[in-house]
Amino acid sequence: MYTAAGINDKEQCLREYAYLVKRIAHQMMSKLPYSVQIDDIIQAGMIGLLDAATRYDEIHGAQFETYASQRIRGAMLDELRAADWLPRSLRRDMRRIETAISQLQQKLRRPPNESEIARELGMPLEEYQQMLQESRGAQLVYYEDFHDEDQDDFFERFEFSQDADPLELLQDGRFRAELTHAIENLPERERMLMGMIYEQEMNLSEIGEVMGVSESRVSQLHSQAVARLRGRMKGY
Repeated sequence: MYTAAGINDKEQCLREYAYLVKRIAHQMMSKLPYSVQIDDIIQAGMIGLLDAATRYDEIHGAQFETYASQRIRGAMLDELRAADWLPRSLRRDMRRIETAISQLQQKLRRPPNESEIARELGMPLEEYQQMLQESRGAQLVYYEDFHDEDQDDFFERFEFSQDADPLELLQDGRFRAELTHAIENLPERERMLMGMIYEQEMNLSEIGEVMGVSESRVSQLHSQAVARLRGRMKGY
């Protein structure tokens, strides 16, 4: 099935790994605005899977499913960006929240709570929470958000290659270490939530049951946690 030019039987590959595309699409949909159609995400993911089948070279030692997952997710993110799926107003709101959190963090020397963030933004707590809810979809953390726009795409740089630049790998390692440290310093509730989403791959409904809150509340806390991380990691 594998050759130096990639995977020989592309149709078989698409059939065999279609489940992977659907799984990643459903995981991603829990973090996207309701206006995004899952069929569009799946279609983009299938293109990513085909790209993975074409590029894959088992000589590099990576399991195909691991490599394909990166390509699938990258294709989905590219589709979302190209469709300009997130209104500028929501991007602006998230930047305001990130700035407020960063300023308060420096001032208080600890993670600010929701009431403090709302006061910093000059709005009632309920209005701030509504802003978090409406910002669902601005929550996606892109590796590229922390780097210059003219740099290569992360999925291109993260190839499984024996010729990888050691300095680049070291820098990526430092970034991941810093991001891990930032997650560990989240408020306990938000840290637990991030673990359930990204490690245990639980959906919003399941997390709500564990935490004893509504799905909308889970979405709010997720938006706030990601805003903390983005504010902490900007310019790294």
